[in-house]
Amino acid sequence: FNIHLGLLDFSIFRCNFKGRLCVFQILNNWRRRTELTYEIAGVVIEMSDRNVGSSSFIGFLSMKSLLGLFSIALVVFILSWFLLLGSTGRSRFIDHNLLPHSMRYDNYMQKAPKRSAPLMDHKKQATLRVFMYDLPSEFHFEIIDWNPEGKTVWPDLRVKVPEYPGGLNLQHSVAYWLTLDLLASEFSENGGRIAVRVHNSSEADVIFVPFFSSVCFNRYSRTNPHQKTNKNKDLQQKLVKYLTVQPEWQRSGGIDHLIVAHHPNSLLDARMQLWPAMFILSDFGRYPPTIANIDKDVIAPYKHVIRNYVNDSSGFDSRPILLFFQGAIYRKDGGFIRQEIFYLLKKEKDVHFAFGSVKKQGVVSATKGMRLSKFCLNIAGDTPSSNRLFDAIASHCVPVIISDEIELPFEDILDYSEFSVFVRTSDALKDEFLINFIRSIGRDEWTQKWAKLKEVERFFEYQYPSKNGDAVQMIWRAVSKKVPIIKRKLHAAKRRFSRFDQPARKSFPLPRNFTS
Repeated sequence: FNIHLGLLDFSIFRCNFKGRLCVFQILNNWRRRTELTYEIAGVVIEMSDRNVGSSSFIGFLSMKSLLGLFSIALVVFILSWFLLLGSTGRSRFIDHNLLPHSMRYDNYMQKAPKRSAPLMDHKKQATLRVFMYDLPSEFHFEIIDWNPEGKTVWPDLRVKVPEYPGGLNLQHSVAYWLTLDLLASEFSENGGRIAVRVHNSSEADVIFVPFFSSVCFNRYSRTNPHQKTNKNKDLQQKLVKYLTVQPEWQRSGGIDHLIVAHHPNSLLDARMQLWPAMFILSDFGRYPPTIANIDKDVIAPYKHVIRNYVNDSSGFDSRPILLFFQGAIYRKDGGFIRQEIFYLLKKEKDVHFAFGSVKKQGVVSATKGMRLSKFCLNIAGDTPSSNRLFDAIASHCVPVIISDEIELPFEDILDYSEFSVFVRTSDALKDEFLINFIRSIGRDEWTQKWAKLKEVERFFEYQYPSKNGDAVQMIWRAVSKKVPIIKRKLHAAKRRFSRFDQPARKSFPLPRNFTS
């Protein structure tokens, strides 16, 4: 048998116990684990006449001698293991007590609480430092009919707040509310405020571009017969020229810039040039993934057109309409499903599925219908999302979402399945599947979702002044979560191969895709 003892190594071929004697043959020399080798030409202890041989190295040991040998080997074995374990411990070249924000493991185990404590106190809101360009007023408040006085580009909100145009313009008014909140951060104390405006761009986490792109599209995108372009395109071209010469853009390549393009057709021309920036969008329906994606950009809710259902005391029985839809039925792109579902449901007596618009008291009719309905359909239209989802939330009508490609705002915080129903498009198009599925949802399940709607509706509320936990603060919170990713990309872009070869330093181009 073989014995391997830490620092020593020897083998025994044969061991026969005869009384108090043991006969063994040394096959290998004693060998230390160093580079030195000591040879034992022959060791004979109590040689026996009958086993004398010059070539076999056979010796006879008494039991005491054998036990002594093994005792020495055991001691060496134990010492070698202590040395081995010590060599795998913490490096002695670094004093860990000198490292910042570190703690010795043993001290940590003694001081650590028995229950795991949260890494962050969520009651303390993190502050997002935002630098906002002083863009000429033609890019923002002039579009909504505010007239500047003198050289100022911003309205004095303490005197009067410019009003945003109503109707369907409101649903994409995200840039307006964010701009108001940044302007107010300079004089208003809001306990739930997340973003504050700073005037030194080097101190900022993100750079905000106050361009009201959605209302710009709504108002200026039509081209007269005698014109080759329109004001919407002209302002986009001006914006690109303005941004790309700014030191903030040139310093980062636009990665840390924040641009709102909530209307699916807003910023249609400039998006291909401003794509490195973080966009605030309603969905990704009309964007290639290299231009906009969930890793880089933020999904924001629509501003609901229907007013909030205040003091809602309705219940399962007081809402006689089972399923409600009012809007455009015939749509292009992915909206074909609306007309297919219309044909499947048009004969159901407790289903309201009709054409409607904001004109001719359409908002009043939709408000009344949603408040009398248990479930409200939110079906994909020209793009995966629509304002109908947020009108349903404001009406406490449980949304039935049929849109496979939809991206929902604040989904890292909100579990939409707690207050909504999701149906795959392929299932919704099956005969009687949708209506039977909705009918299978009983009073208790519906009541739970209805109660949850009243809890979460505040997260989708745009208002001035902004309040803790409303849509404005939730958007700033979503932006703040992108900041570490932005900083990592900026730092990675500054990498150099050499610290000392100053003349050879070159700037590396930013990556073409920012999806990590």
